[in-house]
Amino acid sequence: MPLPEPAPAPTNWFGDPFVQVSAAVAGCPEPLGPRITPAERLAQSHHRAERGTTCFLQGQCSEPNAYRYDIDIARAVVQALRQSPRVAQGTLWVTVQGRDVFIEGCAPAAQATADEAERLARQVPQVLAAVAAVFDGQGTAPYRTWPNRPSDGQRRSSCHPVQPG
Repeated sequence: MPLPEPAPAPTNWFGDPFVQVSAAVAGCPEPLGPRITPAERLAQSHHRAERGTTCFLQGQCSEPNAYRYDIDIARAVVQALRQSPRVAQGTLWVTVQGRDVFIEGCAPAAQATADEAERLARQVPQVLAAVAAVFDGQGTAPYRTWPNRPSDGQRRSSCHPVQPG
């Protein structure tokens, strides 16, 4: 009897920007970020298409798709966060999806780091919302994690590299 095929690994199907901003806390679990299963991709496809065009149709975006802003937003957010001494003390990743910014990771002063990261991200033009899920590295991460992939102390972008402009 053949063995069942393993479930496909989550993938960044939509090419959403996903960048590691800092790497000071060893062993911080890497967020799953924009990586989703094929079933999740199907479930999100309609919503993403609708959301992307609604922004334009309502006059809230000059681009015909809200997701077209994401790479530029990611560059600006990464640049702003990398200038923060508080963020530098943590291990944080940024995901940008449809002008929304998600910041996830670990930091010694988790709440203060989350507050500062959100504030800096919200200052970037075109950002609709910024949400940070940061914890002190103890216990369970408050975000979905990439299986068996703690930070190795290296800055990396495992899904969609974005270099500061």
